[in-house]
Order: sequence, then structure tokens, then C-alpha cells
Amino acid sequence: MKRLLIEAVRDLSPAYFAMVMATGIVSSASFFLDLQWIAYPLFAVNIFFYVVLCALAILRLLFFLPRVMDDLFDHVRGMGFFTAPTATAVLGTQFILLENMHGIAMVLWFVSVLLWTVITFTVFTNLTIKAEKPSFSEGINGAWLLSVVSTQSLAVLSAKLSMHYIDYKLILNFFSFSMWLWGGMLYIWMISLIFYRYTFFKFAPSDLTPPYWINMGAMAISTLAGSLLILNTPHAPFLLSTLPFLKGFTIFYWVTGTWWIPMLFILAAWRHGYKRFPLTYDPLYWGAVFPLGMYTAATFEMAKAMDLEFLLPIPRFFIYVALAAWAATFYGFTRSLINFVRRKDPATL
Repeated sequence: MKRLLIEAVRDLSPAYFAMVMATGIVSSASFFLDLQWIAYPLFAVNIFFYVVLCALAILRLLFFLPRVMDDLFDHVRGMGFFTAPTATAVLGTQFILLENMHGIAMVLWFVSVLLWTVITFTVFTNLTIKAEKPSFSEGINGAWLLSVVSTQSLAVLSAKLSMHYIDYKLILNFFSFSMWLWGGMLYIWMISLIFYRYTFFKFAPSDLTPPYWINMGAMAISTLAGSLLILNTPHAPFLLSTLPFLKGFTIFYWVTGTWWIPMLFILAAWRHGYKRFPLTYDPLYWGAVFPLGMYTAATFEMAKAMDLEFLLPIPRFFIYVALAAWAATFYGFTRSLINFVRRKDPATL
């Protein structure tokens, strides 16, 4: 058993916190759509996932620091570390939404801000100054947009907290607005490079990794953050002066995310149907579940914030797509975990 734990810690993917991101947003979206019998069990499961992953990540940092540093300084794997602050912020938002526990959410906000700051400036500084760099086509994929998702997750949690901490509502809303703007700018930079990679370089089925779904997920969480800022305009006068801009860009983000959905499904069909690329479990698939849940939650919140009731059938349908994707990925995770134990220690089964 000890050997199994050592190998699990040593080989832990930096992107595994996407499991918490996906479970958290699917739980929140279920809550919005009155599926509390799904939302609360997923919330409990998500707390367990978060605690276990934090323990494994700390152990890996203590005992396998060289591997952690190798991952952190890698052009592709390094982006996976952004799942940690995102997962922390998503869980904080769940504590507010499902249990009204703002104190725990504030603690998670501080942790998320700290993680985001350290990871952001470590990763991007290293990408700038490292001596040896991969080719453009090998060095960039949809995982880069996890930095956008991480930034916008802080905007979402800050906007939620501002509704409770009245004495700090102006500061929290200003921080939320600033992160929302920065996340949007970061998306524009990165999606330009990703789209260029799509259209001007050879694209093999193996290149279409699950994080490409973050192309849509980054826009979905930007929509959610914008919708919450619109709802917060009565609490922050400076937001009121930017209301037309807020509404316009929130719809802009939603439309962009919506455009990506059929494109991504078509590419997935091309990858697994036409090209027969094997569909096997990978922790990166949690990064494909998260955008589906986030699009559901974001569309619901935007419809409510801007009185666009005719959009509500979309989240009422998409919640089942998100739940099916979560269930399929969790099944793959369970099978993978059983196979890992059987392979390494047959006597335990």
C-alpha cells in the first residue's frame, strides 16, 4: 500500500485539481436548476476530492520537489498548476451558494489569491526567460487558457463575497472587475495563438487533447463573472457607470463560448469517430467536463441578470449533458484507479 501511495504522489498530474473544478461547477449548476438531490452529494464529494488532492500535492511538494519543478517549468504541464487556484475558488463559491458559509469561502479566497499569484508569475516568468523552448506547435494548447479560467474564478468568488461583506463590497467588486478585465485580455492574447495553431499547422488526432474544451470554458466563466458584476451594480457605483460595457462584453463572451461548442463536438467526432483515436481515461478529461458545467451555470446566471428568460431552456438541457460527461469521466477515473491498484499490487484485490 505504501508503494502505491508513493507512486500516486510521484506521478500526480498538476492538472488533477480539474476534478474539483468540474465537480464543483456541475454541483452549482444543478443547484441553480433545482436539482438539489444532485447538488449536495456532489458538494460533499467535492470537499473530499479537494482535501485528498491537497494532501497529495503537499506530499509531492515535500518528497518529489524536482518533479514538481520540472512540471512547473514545462510549457504544457506547467499550465496544469492553474487548476489549483481555480478549484479552490470554485469550492469557495460552492460554500456560499449551497451552505451560505462565507467565512470558509473567505479563507478559500485568500488561498486562491495566493496560489494564483505564485503560479502566475512563476510560470509566465519562466516561459519568458527559459533557455530551451519547444516549437510553437508543440508548446501551446488549450491548457494555456487555464490561466484565464483561474483569473475569472477569482472574479466570480470576489463578486459573491462582496454581497455579504458589506464593509468591503467596493474593494471586492473592484478586484472582481479588474480580474474580469484581465482575464478577458489574457483570453484574447492566447486564443489568437491557439487559433493560429489550429489553422496553420498540421493537426493530428493526438493533438486534440481534452483541454481544448477550455476554449469554450474560459468564455463561459467570463460570462458568469460578468453576470455577477451586473447583479452587483447597486452595491458599487463605479460598476453602474460601466453597466453598458459590462452587459455588452458579457454577451460577447457568451456568444464566443457558444460558437465553440459545435466546433468542439465536430472535432471530437473527427478525432474519435473518423480517425478512430482511442477514448481512454485521462485526468485531462476533467478539463472537458468543467466547460460544460460552466456553460450551463453561466447561461443561467446571464439570463437572470439581464432578463433574457428565453435563454433558460439552454441550461435546462445542458445540465444533463454536463452530468452525463461528469458521470462518464468519473467512471473512467474509477476504472483507472482499480486498474492502477491491480497492476501495482494484485494482492490487494
